[in-house]
Amino acid sequence: MSTSEIEKPAKNDKSADSHERSVWVGFDLGGTKMLAAVYDAEFQLLGKKRKPTKGHEGSEAGIERVHGLIAKALEDADVSVDQIIGIGIGVPGPLDLVDGIVLDTPNLGWKDVPIRQQLEDKFGCPAVLMNDVDAGVYGETRFGAARGARCTVGLFPGTGIGGGCVIDGEIFRGSRLSCFEVGHMRVVPDGPRCGCGRRGCLEAVASRLSISAQAAAAAYRGQAPFLKKAEGTDLSEIRSAALAASIKGGDKVVEDIVRAAARHLGTAAGSLVNLLNPDVILLGGGLVEALPELYSEVVIGAAQKRAMACYRDTFEVKVASLGDYASVQGAAAWAQHTLEKTKG
Repeated sequence: MSTSEIEKPAKNDKSADSHERSVWVGFDLGGTKMLAAVYDAEFQLLGKKRKPTKGHEGSEAGIERVHGLIAKALEDADVSVDQIIGIGIGVPGPLDLVDGIVLDTPNLGWKDVPIRQQLEDKFGCPAVLMNDVDAGVYGETRFGAARGARCTVGLFPGTGIGGGCVIDGEIFRGSRLSCFEVGHMRVVPDGPRCGCGRRGCLEAVASRLSISAQAAAAAYRGQAPFLKKAEGTDLSEIRSAALAASIKGGDKVVEDIVRAAARHLGTAAGSLVNLLNPDVILLGGGLVEALPELYSEVVIGAAQKRAMACYRDTFEVKVASLGDYASVQGAAAWAQHTLEKTKG
């Protein structure tokens, strides 16, 4: 299936090639935060805005927040709506790429949301929908730590665990649906229940939510005194920075919990090396940003143990370098890439 069949940009944008349309918008819809950014034709940042996602409020309220945040980012960039060439939006979970629909986001609770059409109707320009980690891996491959790699496999632990793959400048995806849902690979038979409803997924044992729950239990038991003192009685949501501070403060049990999660991630990475033989295993997300040395060390060790002998020295483990902007810059750049292909 061709890219034009997958993406189907808006047909009513008669002025998309005019000189007035000069900016690209990238959007990252995460489990906890959303970020909008505006870029010029060279993908230099012109303006940005972010806010909490508040997925529990439902998809209708969420779409209004997306629209409002894009408008605020345009204000920050001092450009108008009619200057947008196209919008790229990265969203977690499985997506229908043919019709531009968010099918199911376990960490947001959104189902069957026609987000691409809603964006095109609101802003009067083509919109391109993609998985959020695909956007991040594409951004890092085009502009960041994996620049120049022929094949990049990305693993991004956060609220969940996202995966993405870029091969020869193209995102690896299914004929209709987004794919590479490594967070839902089964790694622990009969393990903890995942947000997708199944047991033993990588996400259930190696995401920040999983790590935070285990760390909170350790703090309640008195095994993580630094974390308990720092967070007080509210251990309902322990962020990545707090976990890093806890480890630095001497909470050995928290370090053990994080290392165990990173080993699960590395084991999954080793299996992906056997499958795809990538140049780069790219690690990103808030946990990795907070603990880059720990994750790099543990993941490469576990990946090399899991990889076949002939593959052990064929890949590098790298940490994403663009931070929060990997996904928004990647989404904007993928929109450009997709729309130029449809024109050509």
